[in-house]
Amino acid sequence: MKVVNVAQAVADLEQLLAEVEAGEEVLIQRDGTTVARLSRYINRKPGILRQYPEWENFQYDPSIFAPLMTDDDLRAEGYDV
Repeated sequence: MKVVNVAQAVADLEQLLAEVEAGEEVLIQRDGTTVARLSRYINRKPGILRQYPEWENFQYDPSIFAPLMTDDDLRAEGYDV
């Protein structure tokens, strides 16, 4: 990960963007404190997973969030705790 100050970022923006397009991340700092991160933009379309076979049979499993739920919450959802 490359680290540059604001003045360098302004002066070398074209070069930094080329590096970001190549997969590098760039941190921009002011007075030693990071104020921004340049990273590659990924354009994702909502619902893209629906193109896969068997999507209609997908079953949401709330137990994947079990560490975020209390035992009472899990019991209310029908899980044996």
